[in-house]
Amino acid sequence: MDREFEALFGDMAEQGFGIQDGLLPDQLLSDLYLSAQRSREQGLFDYARVGPAHRPQRLPSIRGDSIHWLDQDNNDPAQDQFLEWADTLRIHLNREFFLGLQRSEIHFAHYEPGQGYSRHIDQHRGQPHRRITLIVYLTPDRGPDDGGELCIYHPHQPDEEWLRVAPERGRVVLFRSDLIPHAVLPARAPPLELKRLVPRRFSVIFRARVRSQAGLIPPC
Repeated sequence: MDREFEALFGDMAEQGFGIQDGLLPDQLLSDLYLSAQRSREQGLFDYARVGPAHRPQRLPSIRGDSIHWLDQDNNDPAQDQFLEWADTLRIHLNREFFLGLQRSEIHFAHYEPGQGYSRHIDQHRGQPHRRITLIVYLTPDRGPDDGGELCIYHPHQPDEEWLRVAPERGRVVLFRSDLIPHAVLPARAPPLELKRLVPRRFSVIFRARVRSQAGLIPPC
């Protein structure tokens, strides 16, 4: 096992998820954050949707984020560097856990104040191809009352909250897409009288897939 991922993989093998700070270079985190900001200013983010691929719906009461897919065709050096790192991660996941991951889908996610994501599992029902989810938090200068925590629920008792993860800049969360129920608590704006600018809340989310008998399942 590559020592870079040793602690993360060890925790995931034991409990189905791992959390690690300081895994990605600080400059890459800054560049990704700026890339996300630019993409949003250019109108490249779309509202996320839920439901089957043939009939997705926008239901902000369930899922309130907007997303932008990372792609090498975007001609963005920060995105290219992260895509290379994510592919290295995919290769090491295959070596360590024999997952047969063939590709990954990666997007920025942005939550406005008041928006979150209800409890769910990332692997779609009847589609066992999505295996691994990884979240990297990008927003700097997060305050303790800004919200947006990731709630992880116990896989065998999905109504029981297991752990609450603060979205601190540079924090990496890795978990099994088929096993771990989770939710994103609503982001909160600070009281207006504080007159503190709310940083844009961005994260980058990686999901790795295996190949189906009919070919690769499109992301949704």
